[in-house]
Amino acid sequence: MAVSAVEVVYRGIFQKTLSRNICRAIVLAARKEGKIGTAFGRYGDSPERNGIPAKYFAVVADDDLELEESLAKYEPKDVDVTIVVDDTLCKGVESWAWYGLQPINELTVNGGTVLVTSIQPPEQLLQDIHVKDVPYNLSIVKGVKSFSGLWVYKDDHTDVRILGALARVCPQLVGLDAYVDTIREDSGDDKAGSAQRAFERVTTYPVEPGQGNSETPFSFDMPGWTKMDEALVIPGIEAGGGFRGGDGGFQPVRNEFFKKWSTRTMRPVINFETCTKCTLCWLQCPDSCFDVTPEGLYDSDMESCCGCGVCEEVCPVPDCITMVNEESFSGNTSQHDHWKSDRDGYMKWLEDKIAAAKSEKGDAGRSHGLYEWTGYEKQIAATGVSDDD
Repeated sequence: MAVSAVEVVYRGIFQKTLSRNICRAIVLAARKEGKIGTAFGRYGDSPERNGIPAKYFAVVADDDLELEESLAKYEPKDVDVTIVVDDTLCKGVESWAWYGLQPINELTVNGGTVLVTSIQPPEQLLQDIHVKDVPYNLSIVKGVKSFSGLWVYKDDHTDVRILGALARVCPQLVGLDAYVDTIREDSGDDKAGSAQRAFERVTTYPVEPGQGNSETPFSFDMPGWTKMDEALVIPGIEAGGGFRGGDGGFQPVRNEFFKKWSTRTMRPVINFETCTKCTLCWLQCPDSCFDVTPEGLYDSDMESCCGCGVCEEVCPVPDCITMVNEESFSGNTSQHDHWKSDRDGYMKWLEDKIAAAKSEKGDAGRSHGLYEWTGYEKQIAATGVSDDD
């Protein structure tokens, strides 16, 4: 085997405990097979901000020397399995804001696996996952986004279900028996049973080179330490001008490198017909992502929006701004442009998005900030996956 590596891509704070538990269990299970391993985390560019993408790694080797050689790197550059515990991250992550958008399968080796927790079918996930020039496998553990380990939500067995699936898709890392023994010692027979069922039920689909999202991920050239200015310099951002470069309205100039949409799990949809032009969304948005249109409406720039939901909270008009799960969208095109060019079509589109966000299936269109206290339980029930599945 030599050395095998796994990365867990998760949302900072919300899923840190879940990701840490997965990588810790991998290392403990590896020891039962006479191997040696280590687990460690890497935060995003702002680790304390809710939802910023971050990573955990587990590296397993046959002996100390092989492990030490592997860990001479800052992080693994190639991983056998990329585990995605939030399927909206399949669109890619701007990890540490160092090199633009990193496709979710960037580090996945030839013939490796992207293992996703999701209720989406593979065809829908591949609309988001960027193309790769080598074949790999897409494996799906059926389930909604998990906050397992965060005190406000109950344990839904996602950590052990992922471990069971991992034994199936990457048996050379650690075998199922070692995972089951580790889980049983740590959590009991109930969770060990969930791992065994996940081993049997995980579904895997081969992905060929060139299959997936063909868009070129945005990137930029880093200046490097030799190009630093003398003294401390913080360049200012221009104030901006008219909407879409015209005379009316206002559109701020934004950072051309940091695209905050890569951190988003939900996005706002806007009913321009009921907007009262009260300015609250524009004033309260923490990322200045609203453009003022010539008629005084507010169009959210989807490359800047991080999906925090503040605009929905402050809007005084019911259903004028509604947060909808990011998996319902592709691309970051302007809603205002859609509304201006086809009002009837846009209003039908808007009606469908709001209906999905407030469906009776446990707020299925919403990833966090559920509309009612029982929303999370309804989400779980809607998938047909019980807590011990």
